[in-house]
Amino acid sequence: MNSPSSQPVTAVPAPSGSALEARLTRAWLKRGPLACALWPVSLLFRLISGVRAALFRAGVLKSSRLPVPVVVVGNIFIGGTGKTPLTIWLVQALQAAGLRPGVISRGHGSKDTAPRLVDGSATAAQVGDEPLLIWQRCACPVMVGRDRAATGRALLALHPELDLILTDDGLQHYALQRDVEIILFDGRGAGNGWLLPAGPLREPVSRRRDFTVINAPQLTPALQASAGANGAAYQMVLAGDYAEQLCNRQQRTTLAELAARPALRVVAAAGIGNPARFFSMLKAAGLQVQELPLPDHHDFLDRPFAALEADLILMTEKDAVKCAQIEELRDDPRLWVVPVTARIDAALAAQIVEKCRGRSFA
Repeated sequence: MNSPSSQPVTAVPAPSGSALEARLTRAWLKRGPLACALWPVSLLFRLISGVRAALFRAGVLKSSRLPVPVVVVGNIFIGGTGKTPLTIWLVQALQAAGLRPGVISRGHGSKDTAPRLVDGSATAAQVGDEPLLIWQRCACPVMVGRDRAATGRALLALHPELDLILTDDGLQHYALQRDVEIILFDGRGAGNGWLLPAGPLREPVSRRRDFTVINAPQLTPALQASAGANGAAYQMVLAGDYAEQLCNRQQRTTLAELAARPALRVVAAAGIGNPARFFSMLKAAGLQVQELPLPDHHDFLDRPFAALEADLILMTEKDAVKCAQIEELRDDPRLWVVPVTARIDAALAAQIVEKCRGRSFA
């Protein structure tokens, strides 16, 4: 790495969309005037969503079952809570147990209506950044599509060897029947506990599930309460120990080595659902960073790094899959990727396998 300049990092303004999203999220964490004003509307939202779920349970609205077990990884807190790292961990844990899982996803931003297989020729704009990252990290079949039941059938037609389907998100996609439901929370817990638009929840905390995973370095009583009264709860910790240069992934340095160089001007950029999680992880490693929060699924076409005076720009893997497909960004030597690994009790994967044994694997 080149010797850093001793000049301070230039202040990084947050994009307006990201700032607005952050203000709204903060309002959802407490029962303030705005939340209270919207509370009557949230009662209507709860009624509509509850009736819809009841119609699927009663068979009035039709749902499909795939010939293999289906595990849904989702959330009721709107926005990102860490589903992709959890899905990657779960795929790898199931592979280690001798299973052959495939993954289906909506594919955020994809304009295709028909199912599409994720492969080396796919771009994040075509299939979504998260499915592309899952495919890169897990080397398992991944397919995106608007109709998850049709997408699951299409994936099984192409890969009949699969014996389990994981759906990344889609908890409220009741048209696809599932055998195991995992609900994920992060350090924000259930927020103020109210449904949209008065709070951040799509469904009540009391919603049934098989397992709850809480993505937080410490489990406070408030976070444990978000698990509700049903389903076993597990803690997930995201750990990142090193950074890789985007233009040369063989070039690697540890976060501890970066922290030992205080004169280094470091910007941390994150276009994920909760950028604060990424920034907190870097600060916990001893790094002094200038924060650049970006909207979730940011496409980087606005070239947000062009005017930055920084020696190093640290980013998430989810952002890196898009930057690697933009020529001027993938060749920028300042861009470094911080891979994270989910750490969860291995008993979670074992219990999921046990629950799926009630159905025959393909």
